[in-house]
Amino acid sequence: MGGSWSWRKSSASGGGNNDCVEVAWTGEAVLVRDSRTPRGSVLVFDPAAWRAFLSSVAPGPAPGRPTARP
Repeated sequence: MGGSWSWRKSSASGGGNNDCVEVAWTGEAVLVRDSRTPRGSVLVFDPAAWRAFLSSVAPGPAPGRPTARP
């Protein structure tokens, strides 16, 4: 999958163990990858599916954290 997107690490990652996911917005889709293998497989979600996923795992933004896009 080509392109030069800005990848963001999960806000839940930390501790320096590199076990986290990264997300990028292409303007048309949301891309998700494993931060340990940045050249590996990428999951592609359309914006509606991504919003549905986010609302199913976290019904609202955590205090002090920005909401996910799109």
